[in-house]
Amino acid sequence: MVSSEKQRELDERMDRLGIAEDDLEEKFIRGSGHGGQKINKTSSTVYLKHVPTGIEIQCQEERSQALNRYRARVRLCERIEDDRRQARLKKRREQSRKRARNRKRTKGEKAAMIRDKRIRGEKKKMRGRVRGSGD
Repeated sequence: MVSSEKQRELDERMDRLGIAEDDLEEKFIRGSGHGGQKINKTSSTVYLKHVPTGIEIQCQEERSQALNRYRARVRLCERIEDDRRQARLKKRREQSRKRARNRKRTKGEKAAMIRDKRIRGEKKKMRGRVRGSGD
């Protein structure tokens, strides 16, 4: 069984993330794998779906349905936090790329770019038509 303190912490975490119990679709499935008759007869596996985000979690870590319900909700919170963190990182990366594209070049960089362009231009000029002695 989950202690009331842990359950309260989970409820607070879900509130912070904006996860309401009404947004969750919960099913109980018969277990599979090791454990013999007991695991095959009881519906202790918990399937959770957070409808607004479409995130699906399945938990069969424990033999107890109550513990699996708790752990599935914890996993859901972790997954949503991770998704939000990734979205923030992606946004920051895009902003820094945009800043780098728009920043002015230093005098040295500009001079090197112009020098390279001149060299490339000279190479291209030399690619002209080859004239033989018969022309």
